[in-house]
Amino acid sequence: MNSVQAQQVPDGAVSAQARVGRTRWYIGGLLGVGMFVNYIDRVNLSVATPAIMGDFGISASQMGVISSAFLWTYAMLQMPIGSIIDRIGVPWVNRVGTFLWAIASFVSAAAGGLGLLLIGRLLLGVGEAPTVPAGWKAIGQWFPKHERGTATAIFDGSAKISNVIGIPIMAFLVSAFSWHAAFLFTGVLSIVFFVAWWLLYRTPTAAVADGRMSAEELDYIRRGGAEHEHVESGGSLQGIGYLLRRRKTWGLALGYASYTYAYYVLLTWLPGYLEHQFGVNLLKGGLYTMIPWLVAVIVQFVVAGLLMDRWVARSGSVTKARRVVLVVSMLASLAVTGAAYSNSIAMAMVFLSIGAAGLAVSVPAGSSIVSLIAPDGYTGSLGGIVNFIANLIGIAAPIVTGIVVDRTGSFAGAFIVTGAVLIAGIFCYTVVLGRMDRMPGPQVTA
Repeated sequence: MNSVQAQQVPDGAVSAQARVGRTRWYIGGLLGVGMFVNYIDRVNLSVATPAIMGDFGISASQMGVISSAFLWTYAMLQMPIGSIIDRIGVPWVNRVGTFLWAIASFVSAAAGGLGLLLIGRLLLGVGEAPTVPAGWKAIGQWFPKHERGTATAIFDGSAKISNVIGIPIMAFLVSAFSWHAAFLFTGVLSIVFFVAWWLLYRTPTAAVADGRMSAEELDYIRRGGAEHEHVESGGSLQGIGYLLRRRKTWGLALGYASYTYAYYVLLTWLPGYLEHQFGVNLLKGGLYTMIPWLVAVIVQFVVAGLLMDRWVARSGSVTKARRVVLVVSMLASLAVTGAAYSNSIAMAMVFLSIGAAGLAVSVPAGSSIVSLIAPDGYTGSLGGIVNFIANLIGIAAPIVTGIVVDRTGSFAGAFIVTGAVLIAGIFCYTVVLGRMDRMPGPQVTA
């Protein structure tokens, strides 16, 4: 079967999907729940930021350093964890990671000063490091190519839902009790997911062996281009070195990095922006913060999920569909710069909602490229590289924003920097990445 055939949905595909079963979508839902909990563990700090700054008497620049601490260990571990995932598989790596990120929340809750809070954020980075590359690899194994946009939209959209649901909950806990309560809540939630992951997640082959999925569904996803489970053949330092020498790797990684930078600006500073710009209190700011992320989730699922998958299935053109969606969505994300010059909360919400929607749509279009271009058996390694480079640049987002706000007393400069980063990302996705076809394996001379 050639690549175009693998991307297209044959006649009668809808009825075929109904016959073969929907176990893959249950797995997609489980991956989504993991991302939801994962990002609530991250967003709790952004909501608690004003309370922590007041409690510990620290500046915006110092808080920016604490906010970025999670990314130090998270980014540093991306390349080695991607190789580990390729070697030993998704299930066990995520079991260990989920347990560690639960412990990190309890450590942060116990913090009486910056030292223990810093340790908690660093440990959270260690525990959450496997989540994204493991999720991308799992989607590549569980879904045919023409369903990956929707699967990835569920996976990443769940992170945005954590902002819609999690921020108001965190704001209530911080306002009604203390910022410590927010971290206790996420710790308990993480333990619940740890148990669910341990009991429910299986690889496709194991799911058939356990009777949880039909052989017909396994055949359906494999005929659609899903990856085989070559755990033993992938993941090595030599393979990482090979991927780092490929232009496609850098085009994808730097393009995705531009999204990551912009996303972390909003994730870590949006409540602070609303308080600084409009003087809203924490609880009211948490409710306003729901709006952009709710719009982002809806638009992401419809455009980057259902519509993009349908376009890929009908046209058979992976490159054209994803490139158009990427460029248009990244251009839309530039709207975040307008928020800095808004004179009302309503106008700020309009700009932020358009920008957040653009960022959200770019993720499934961009991250699903990992499993499309990675050499066979190296999806985890490539995902680790992409996420490493993206988060290495993302580390700068909360720090740069805090410094700009301290020096200028405004968020305008910080949003302008964000816009410039997004423009650079468009260039990388289009010119540097090139065609979205699978790279040859390390044994093939480039």
